Amino acid sequence: MKKTILIVDDDRVNLYMAETILKNDYRVIMLISGEQALTFLKKQKPDLILLDINMPNMSGYEVMGALQKAKMQIPVIFLTADTDAKTEVECLKMGAADFIGKPFVAEILKSRVQKVLADNEYKKKLEILVSRENTKVKAIRREVGHSLVNILKSRDNNTGGHAKRTQAYVKIIAEECRRMGIYPDILTDSYMQNVIKAAPLHDMGKINIPDYILQKAGTLTEQEFEFVKSHVIVGGEMIKETMGNIEEEAFIEVAVQTARYHHERWNGGGYPEGLSGEQIPLAARIMAVADVFDALVSKRIYKEPVRIDDTFNIIFMSAGTHFDPLITQVFLSEELRWKIIETVNKFALQDC
Repeated sequence: MKKTILIVDDDRVNLYMAETILKNDYRVIMLISGEQALTFLKKQKPDLILLDINMPNMSGYEVMGALQKAKMQIPVIFLTADTDAKTEVECLKMGAADFIGKPFVAEILKSRVQKVLADNEYKKKLEILVSRENTKVKAIRREVGHSLVNILKSRDNNTGGHAKRTQAYVKIIAEECRRMGIYPDILTDSYMQNVIKAAPLHDMGKINIPDYILQKAGTLTEQEFEFVKSHVIVGGEMIKETMGNIEEEAFIEVAVQTARYHHERWNGGGYPEGLSGEQIPLAARIMAVADVFDALVSKRIYKEPVRIDDTFNIIFMSAGTHFDPLITQVFLSEELRWKIIETVNKFALQDC
């Protein structure tokens, strides 16, 4: 099937000259103004546009600007009798694929058209290949993330369920923070996605903790507790080692921060580094609230669940010491309380 070339030039002699040169190899459409071209392009999309620069009412530059504004990915070769370097530079700055001087030389016109069409075809094929590879990479990323969470679940079902529940709470807290205009410079779309996606990996380092400690019903010894505390450092390293080559750097940074720092405290009394206040990455501060909330309301081998109202009160009393005061304020807002309670109940029903 022949490719379609749209030629736009107010000089009919130039139009028919170009058509004569190209018609044996391509389907050629001729229009005499920029306005006609834009009307035509609303209905059909040619493979290439040969566009005169100097036309009355609407210049070729203006047509090109309209194409770019409409995000129409059609290669354009500018046509002009002004063959000086300044005009050529301007054409290329406008995003033209090439530049041809008038009057046309048949072999030059043919070769330039052929080259631009070939380059555009190669670009399309390359974009398809990149899209396919990106899809494969995304699938691998999802599979690795799911596999890591499933490994946690196989070691300890409490930890696996905790990963899913805390992700839900993190999503609710982060979205409400942004809605309320809290930390707007940090909570961008991409950061939000990374925070939510990273949440299930925050306890990844617990894979390294022996079962006799992880599932101990009694009080941990000082040595055992120190072993448990090491999970934040181990988790951050595991995320870098297992996902560093397949995930984007921004996600790895957020995931490592969440795993490593979610046990830091606002007043500096946490671990592993004793960070305080806004020294603690925002992702970890959000996770800290979600993590403690779920630990309190959940039944564990060493404790019974705490009532939700009592848990809210514990979170309130810990604002400014354990937790970021602003995030605590968001978490305890009336609207968010209901969302959290609904989520708790939803997970309780799923576990029945």
